[in-house]
Amino acid sequence: MKNKFNLLRILCLLLILLILIISVSYSLIPQIKLNGKTNIVLNVNQNYKEKGATAKNIFGKNNYKININGKVNTKKIGKYKLEYIIKQKYIISKATRIVEIKDQIPPEITLNDGDSINVCPNKEYEEIGYSAIDNYDGDITNKVNIVKNKDFIKYKVEDSSKNVSIKERKLIYEDKTPPTLELKGNSTELVEKNSTYKEPGYTAIDNCDGDITNNVQVDGNVDTSINGTYELTYTITDSSDNITTQKRKVKVYNRQYNYVPYSGGAVIYLTFDDGPSASVTGKILDILNEENIKATFFVINHSDSLNYLIKREYDEGHTVGLHSFTHRYDTVYSSIDEYFSDLYLISDKVKNITGQESKIMRFPGGSSNTISRNYSKGIMSNLVNEVSNRGFVYFDWNVGSGDAGGAYTSDAVYNNVIKGLSKSKPNIVLMHDYENNYKTLNALRNIIRYGKENGYTFDRITTSTFQAKQRVNN
Repeated sequence: MKNKFNLLRILCLLLILLILIISVSYSLIPQIKLNGKTNIVLNVNQNYKEKGATAKNIFGKNNYKININGKVNTKKIGKYKLEYIIKQKYIISKATRIVEIKDQIPPEITLNDGDSINVCPNKEYEEIGYSAIDNYDGDITNKVNIVKNKDFIKYKVEDSSKNVSIKERKLIYEDKTPPTLELKGNSTELVEKNSTYKEPGYTAIDNCDGDITNNVQVDGNVDTSINGTYELTYTITDSSDNITTQKRKVKVYNRQYNYVPYSGGAVIYLTFDDGPSASVTGKILDILNEENIKATFFVINHSDSLNYLIKREYDEGHTVGLHSFTHRYDTVYSSIDEYFSDLYLISDKVKNITGQESKIMRFPGGSSNTISRNYSKGIMSNLVNEVSNRGFVYFDWNVGSGDAGGAYTSDAVYNNVIKGLSKSKPNIVLMHDYENNYKTLNALRNIIRYGKENGYTFDRITTSTFQAKQRVNN
């Protein structure tokens, strides 16, 4: 009995000793404390900043090296486990932090042309476009669900994280846009006395009604038996009672007189024939722009690669006149039909480039040329009348630069122009912007500056400009 009691005492002592050993060992294990929250939730792409952890044992020791295992990818949705570990011989201490990356931001819907739009009263709404961009999924436009109603369109989209966006577009059935009314021809048309006025035409297009040209009302009358200026009024009304009005003047004149008498003034009209050219025309336009001068270009057909120069002439406010498509005397002066075939070709080209029909022209060689005698006797006497009958206005020149023959230097071009100027006439100056004509290019700025310094102004030719006409010699 005594032996059993002693054995029991020994076992109790061993148990107490074991507990003491375990307690002492545990007190030596450092305890890790996380800085910040143990569980963190962030939005995708939101920056994660590691706050770290601290550790110390029961005796206050705190200089432990804490290793962190695991990474957080804030660009990808998911849960990320970070382990904070201290390893010392036989002692290991751990702590865990969970970082969850979520997409909690709804996608953004953008409606083309805003949240409200006018719809033609006589038409159904046609979708003008939208887009849906999600911060995580990217472009999810193809996931947009559309619900149509009479007064609005509802756009709904859901991203892969079940975030939902809804946007509405209000439909306003109202047409406040007047139709466009474009007059063909010129704002001022010329008609020879006792001839027939031919209406150049017009087009009317409405945003809701489409082509309504047939509904245009023309008011006014042109009496070609009496010289004078007549006004025609063109009016178009769409189905929503929006009205557009345009006006055109028609001048009836005697063929043997200039339709607008020269009223004086020191004016220079710089004109350039036979262009455009790649080497010269652009530089001439640069000088005109720098000097704030408008001019007139009588163009011929060149490579379509130079069409941009004709467009630039028009866009920068210069007059684009018609010279010839072929500039071949044996073609254009072989017959009246051949002449107009050539003229309409260059007219169509200019209209296609600029969008505007030009009625201002210059005969190849001028109206006084004699070379036409070689191909058709008396053709010029007929052409000067016929071009006017067809609504064109031709211009010769009364100041020659000689740059196409006779003037071999820029100084010679300059001197020819300066000598020909007069304040008692409209000075229509003939020059050329054909390829490599540098003598004209190099003289141009000095001609302009001479004019400015001596009281001249500069202008471009219009249908109302005084016509410089030379004597017809065929």
